[in-house]
Amino acid sequence: MSKKDFIKQSFLGGERRGYHHGRLKDALIEAARSLIAQHGPSGFTLAEAAKLVGVTPAAPYRHFSDRDALMGELAKRGFEQFSIRLSAAWDAGRPDPLTALRRMGTAYLGFAKEEPGLYSAMFSNAKNLNCDPGVESQKSLDILIGASAVVLQSFGAPMSGARTLAMDIWTLSHGAAMLMLGGHLDGSNPDCDPHSALMRGVSAMVEGAVRAGGGRTPDRRPQ
Repeated sequence: MSKKDFIKQSFLGGERRGYHHGRLKDALIEAARSLIAQHGPSGFTLAEAAKLVGVTPAAPYRHFSDRDALMGELAKRGFEQFSIRLSAAWDAGRPDPLTALRRMGTAYLGFAKEEPGLYSAMFSNAKNLNCDPGVESQKSLDILIGASAVVLQSFGAPMSGARTLAMDIWTLSHGAAMLMLGGHLDGSNPDCDPHSALMRGVSAMVEGAVRAGGGRTPDRRPQ
């Protein structure tokens, strides 16, 4: 079954016009997700999404005022799933905060690799999204800030440095994810493995933050 037929069957029941209210919206979001994964965030139009779903070019305007509105909804849903993934990886800091933080890094790269369409929409030009991506992304950042605070505290460093540490880790994680998605980092090559690079960077950032706060030095060995 083709991607187009899968979307139509899953959301529209295979019917061109007889869709239930709201199902078309979900189908268009899934179509945009697929098109962005294949062609990047600028690689689709509402007309292309409509064609993939199997409805008329005018049908998407029942739910989205323009392409940016659809992108905004996709970004919103992406950040919601992203937050769930990060929270599950943190798992209340078990078995220890540093291990859990590293696990969040693994989850970050995993999400970007498994959901390239969502990830690209989430981090496309925020000014072009007809939503407030800052509100949605802040939820994900808050999870990372909370985890960073617990990690710093566990090494005797003040939690006041948690936001800075979280932003540093987020920046590094995004860079590793984009290099991975662009094919510049490849897990099959030990010298260019995005996960290993991220783990080394996170360990160094945590050590630097702990030292700056007067805490005891953590174990830098990547896991």
